Amino acid sequence: MATIDIRRAHNVGVDVAKAKAEDLAREMKDKFELDWSWEGDRIRFKSERGVAKGTSGQVTVTPSEVRVEIDLPLLLRALKGTISSRVNEKLDSLLG
Repeated sequence: MATIDIRRAHNVGVDVAKAKAEDLAREMKDKFELDWSWEGDRIRFKSERGVAKGTSGQVTVTPSEVRVEIDLPLLLRALKGTISSRVNEKLDSLLG
């Protein structure tokens, strides 16, 4: 089970939602040294170094929803609320 599980409805279409999800993945890569790749309609990501070391998860895009699931390592679980808030803010700016 993911430490963080956020779902956001959208009405921008799958292609636009996938492009925005990829923007989010690129930003996460730059800020947190996360490696990511597409698997169908899902971006899988993980970090093996840096401040987010041990973090993994996925961003799933459907015709009506974007779902972000993040597994935080034990040392980052204390920041779950802050991380959730930032993900929600980012989804608002991308899909809002």
